[in-house]
Amino acid sequence: MAKNNDKELLSLFRDENTRHHAFNIIIRKYQERLYWHVRRIVISHDDADDVIQNTFIRVWNGLEKFHEASKLYTWLYRIATNEALSFLKQYRKKFIIPIVTVENILENSLESDSFFNGDEIQMKLQKAILSLPEKQRLVFNMKYFDEMKYEEMAKILNTSVGALKASYHHAVKKIEKKLGKG
Repeated sequence: MAKNNDKELLSLFRDENTRHHAFNIIIRKYQERLYWHVRRIVISHDDADDVIQNTFIRVWNGLEKFHEASKLYTWLYRIATNEALSFLKQYRKKFIIPIVTVENILENSLESDSFFNGDEIQMKLQKAILSLPEKQRLVFNMKYFDEMKYEEMAKILNTSVGALKASYHHAVKKIEKKLGKG
């Protein structure tokens, strides 16, 4: 199998004899990129690991029904994003706390995270990103860190390219303002 082509992987997954092997290749191929996407949403390494595990459980359960209307990566990214957002929503409900408090908790988690190895500038950037509303933070992370095209983001987030461009623009302005004060 040349370079683990997604079509070939999906074909292997649909064959009961090679399903586990194909799934392991899919995990190896996409796990790191999905982990970092989720990590930027939930901040904590342990929480990101939990969300990624839940993501791949959902992928395992749904991959046989995947109709290839979108790219495999886009589908995986949508599942990971939804799992991360669901995690934050459950976190808020569990502790009955407002979103602003959750953002403060995430910021404190970032500061105490032994897996964060950024310098002071990266810490300021991450704190500025955490101060954004959830949708703007998500769009900023996808565009800035993942270098994702607006069209692909629109498929993942089920929204228009125009709305994404506006969210990204507002996010950049807020981050610039926050960093300018810092």
